Amino acid sequence: MLLFEVVSNRCRWLPVLLASLLVGVGSPAMASAQLNVRIDGFTLPIDLRQLQAWSQDPRRIRTELGVWLELLDDRSRRDLVTLLRTPLLPDRGLALQLLQSWAGGQVLDELGELLQTDQPGSGALLLKTLRDLLQEPEPITVVDVLQAVPTERLTLDLDGVLALGAGWRRQLEQEKKALAQLRQLPLPVVQGATAPKRLAALQHPARPEVINLAVAHRREPLRLEIWQTTPSSQRSWVLLMHGLGGSAAQLRWMAEGLSQRGWSVLLVEHPGSDESAVRELLDGLRPPPGAETIPDRLADVQAVLEAEAKGDVPDLGESVVLMGHSLGGLTALMAAGQRPAAGLEQRCERALKGIPLINLSRLLQCQLAQVPLPPPQRPVDLAAVVSINGFGSLLWPDRSLEALKVPVLMLGGSLDLVTPPMSEQLGPFLQQSDPRSRLVVVEGASHFSPVRIKTTDDVLLRLGDRLVGEEPFKVQELLLSLSADFLFALETDNSVPVQRRFQEGIGSYVLDRRSAEIWRRRLRN
Repeated sequence: MLLFEVVSNRCRWLPVLLASLLVGVGSPAMASAQLNVRIDGFTLPIDLRQLQAWSQDPRRIRTELGVWLELLDDRSRRDLVTLLRTPLLPDRGLALQLLQSWAGGQVLDELGELLQTDQPGSGALLLKTLRDLLQEPEPITVVDVLQAVPTERLTLDLDGVLALGAGWRRQLEQEKKALAQLRQLPLPVVQGATAPKRLAALQHPARPEVINLAVAHRREPLRLEIWQTTPSSQRSWVLLMHGLGGSAAQLRWMAEGLSQRGWSVLLVEHPGSDESAVRELLDGLRPPPGAETIPDRLADVQAVLEAEAKGDVPDLGESVVLMGHSLGGLTALMAAGQRPAAGLEQRCERALKGIPLINLSRLLQCQLAQVPLPPPQRPVDLAAVVSINGFGSLLWPDRSLEALKVPVLMLGGSLDLVTPPMSEQLGPFLQQSDPRSRLVVVEGASHFSPVRIKTTDDVLLRLGDRLVGEEPFKVQELLLSLSADFLFALETDNSVPVQRRFQEGIGSYVLDRRSAEIWRRRLRN
């Protein structure tokens, strides 16, 4: 990407812009006709009309600016032309919903710090400009947006852009260092799965029983998939929750796999933050779902637990394990009685300085400061919490999770840039007081590795290899094996051994609190 090119070599076209300044490229300041680029103490005026003309035909249009831009090497020139020509926000309905969302507002506020006008509230002015442009039928480019901003002075703080990019690079380097330090921990090596895949005396359903549960807080009933193992060989059962924009179908592999190992599993679909909500977003019918859906998710969990206790759904076991992926993992922790520690807004003021492209979960965590949450209501028969690609570093700093007196399994991936394990799982894990709690990092796994999507024509979203990570089906088998190990250990009042597990070529690190503290100390040195 061009931005990272700029960060990596301090902008290969900076000499060209400096030369343009020295020869006086540009015209007297006009509304939306000139962009002043501020870098290294210089202010570089760029005529936006010349820039647009050059981008449309860089070989034939001869302008003062074009002469200097021709000095770029071929690759830089092609990248710049591509950036200037590429339409922004091609799906207008989706773009409007994203821009008007809480997260979109935060991003625009930060952009307003980098692209400043002569008026206060640059972010709000950018939002109005984009909304107005989206009403027009023609495609919108970067230069179109710059020219449309109603201001006499438009200034791009390229120093700030470079600093932002450098911050992203530092975060990537930190994650790389974290994995290197993790590899050096003296952990016993284990090859292959340890938990039995199937117990011969048990019967598990080939297909789940589907129940539509009427609940007071929703107009439509909740759709539940129940994988009930008979006779029940385990004391606990699993309530499994998908992530933001996910579905029950995407985690069915986990439900079926656990049922083969003796656990009854209830898989719940959360309307409003599921796959259907994302479809409506893509159609421009609603804003993106976010943290505002958590109260309904918590009410869903409470309704399911009450229905199981009253016999409105089949009797599944003596105690419950709350388990979820991403936002489902956060829901599990909050359904276990946890609430954000005091001072969230102040922590977010610091955390959202700069656009958090690495660790996007910070946007959801900070949105929670604006969401009214119900009083905590901990299940009386809670056995454990399992959080896959979970997060909560801003919600629970320091020792905020010590009150959670049940074992917790946190699973993350070394390629997860949405909820990086070093940033989002290590700190909350170290607050766990139960010695049976474990932190697992799977090497080569991403935030989307647990999401199983069938390759059909009507699939909502196909994720590329760079997002999914390595061998997602093998990663899923490893996550299933590790989760089963954790649950089996709880049944016998034991704990999973600290280890470095290899399974079908995929490596993972299973840490207790002591080994996790060693990891953190090495990261700080």
